[in-house]
Amino acid sequence: MRVLAVALILASAACGSADAGPPLIPPDTTLVVASDPELRALAAEILPQLAQRSGLELREPVRLERRTRDDLERYLRSKLDEELPEERAERLTRSYHLLGLVPGDLRLRELLMAVYLEQVAGFYDPDSTALFVLDDQPAEMLRPLLLHELVHAVQDQTVPLDSITDPALDNDRRKAAQAAIEGHATLVMMEHVFSETQGRDLDVGRTPGFGDQLRPALDGARDQYPALASAPAVVSESLLFPYLEGAGFVLEMWSGGRERGAAFRGLLPTSTEQVLEPERRLGSEVDEPTEVRVLPARGEVLFDEVLGRAESDLLLREHGAGAAALGWDGDRFALVGAEGSTGLVWASVWDTAADRDAFVAALEPHLGALPAEARIEVREVDGRPVALLRVGYDGDVAVALAGGHE
Repeated sequence: MRVLAVALILASAACGSADAGPPLIPPDTTLVVASDPELRALAAEILPQLAQRSGLELREPVRLERRTRDDLERYLRSKLDEELPEERAERLTRSYHLLGLVPGDLRLRELLMAVYLEQVAGFYDPDSTALFVLDDQPAEMLRPLLLHELVHAVQDQTVPLDSITDPALDNDRRKAAQAAIEGHATLVMMEHVFSETQGRDLDVGRTPGFGDQLRPALDGARDQYPALASAPAVVSESLLFPYLEGAGFVLEMWSGGRERGAAFRGLLPTSTEQVLEPERRLGSEVDEPTEVRVLPARGEVLFDEVLGRAESDLLLREHGAGAAALGWDGDRFALVGAEGSTGLVWASVWDTAADRDAFVAALEPHLGALPAEARIEVREVDGRPVALLRVGYDGDVAVALAGGHE
């Protein structure tokens, strides 16, 4: 499920705060443009160290200002209006309802506002290339907050973050980019915090067992936020995926000897499958997803989107299928309006017929739990194995494929 490209304090909360150690590089207040002396001094102290750990070049000063809660709410509403207007939100909700992932009466925009207002303590806004900190933050929270958000400012000087998370990109590709962004910032932040608390410089890419500690540390943070914890899984997991899985992807890059900023220099993942299985992006042969189109014979396509590997996994888990969507190679669903009602068609393409058949066998027994009559069938399209799910739609559907795995 597509969510706003707003950076959250969630990952920072997982690490807590740390006592400031001696700066590795003397503070240079010309690196930060801020009207608040406290923020300017703190950011100037830690920014060069973060840039160094990130493997990215700090090319120009970072803008940093305080904002009120009212300012934050206005900003979030403007981003919602831009990226998820009412009609789009309603059609997205209807689509996920037909897949059995959210209740039909879910008010998605209101839920997202509640989750964001509960979590956000500061955010980097690529549109204005500025980092904003809420003015109600206690002093002890400023350092962990800046340790995460300043990394985004450095990232944005290498690759414009708004371009790789553009709303025009499909859901899965955008979520993969967010995973690289948040995973990278989270690792840089955690490494910095652990280096300070342990009194020695730490390279998490060379720390045995660090990955085993990473997920519990981040995953446990969700319980701090009631709105997030009570949200449907497809919403909460979409918000958590960039932190949980993104950190694992970037750690795989670092531990494999890739340079630290590699994700922003040609190794950005293009699917959540690549994030979940890094060898599909970092191996000798890159596995790009196949582009899928669904063409219903009758009715109007009201909305279409890519579910992606991560949400295909979630679909199986939510329906108790107890399996992962291994071998996923691309998909697309369409919400179709026909004869006064709406239905959904979803086509997915797989690496092998065995992968497709395993997915169909896992999902098919649970189709009765969907809110409309549903059936799934297997097809061959251009010699590729395809599964086609219909929910509340009984018309013919053509499927077209382009690119991806051969």
